[in-house]
Amino acid sequence: MNFDKKIYVAGHKGLVGSAIIRKLKEKGYKNIVYRTSKELDLTNKQQVDEFFEVEKPEYVFLAAAKVGGIVANNAYPADFIRDNILIQTNVIEASYQNHVEKLLFLGSTCIYPKLAPQPLKEEYLLTGELEATNEPYAIAKIAGIKMCKSYNRQYGTNYISVMPTNLYGVNDNYDLEKSHVLPALIRKFHEAKILDKPRVEVWGTGLPRREFLFSDDLADAVIYLMKTYSGNEIVNIGVGMDISIKELAEKVKSIIGYEGDIVFNTSKPDGTPRKLVDVTKLKNLGWEAKTSLDEGLYKSYLWFKNNFDKATTVAK
Repeated sequence: MNFDKKIYVAGHKGLVGSAIIRKLKEKGYKNIVYRTSKELDLTNKQQVDEFFEVEKPEYVFLAAAKVGGIVANNAYPADFIRDNILIQTNVIEASYQNHVEKLLFLGSTCIYPKLAPQPLKEEYLLTGELEATNEPYAIAKIAGIKMCKSYNRQYGTNYISVMPTNLYGVNDNYDLEKSHVLPALIRKFHEAKILDKPRVEVWGTGLPRREFLFSDDLADAVIYLMKTYSGNEIVNIGVGMDISIKELAEKVKSIIGYEGDIVFNTSKPDGTPRKLVDVTKLKNLGWEAKTSLDEGLYKSYLWFKNNFDKATTVAK
């Protein structure tokens, strides 16, 4: 991926896409193109085709997706499967039609079976039933993986798929109806501290374990893999360590300086019991995460405080 190559980052305003943009610029890449969702609707085939015909990107990071936590996945299952399949189909087909040199598709570890052995190895894909709360999203992502693999087989393209673990960081979504667990906890504890609330409610039992990767680390990993990896097999991206939701809540509470109580609402769903990815393949390819959870949480909370109004605009 030479510095003169034109790079398209789909979904550049999101947590992942914005991190990729920052990291590309940090590494000296300047020939980068992107569009907001108002400028380019990736679910609209005609608009996507016209964009690719005009811009002719040579490398594509497909980070655009409709994403959300348990609440959003439960409330809008049709939206999640429809929009994600449309986005993937349009971008992958346009990349093929316009001779893109290489495409990197970002999936998710929710593609793995709910009760798969831990840690999650890449070969566990499609070996069991998915977690019901995010099945539509997971099926869409699995379709994206299979599309990349099928285009490679039939057309000789160079499309790779990576599976990031749970992500957090700068520019995260703090809308409580649509956010993932970590940004939701940051907002809840921050607001409880500001409003002097005696307790914070956390969904579920607190027992499920999750792995968390700082978004800037993910960006570094995908750029590294775009430059060094080719193949039909998916690659997990994570840190190789996890933490219970209870421990995470305590850690966020401490970093924010909240002094009230934590109450776990056990009537709410827990989701998958554990999601720890096996990162052996990634390490063998020469990359490891650098940001500790404490450091990443501190940076995330600092960004949240500095951008509080922006971060919660959707929720107001």
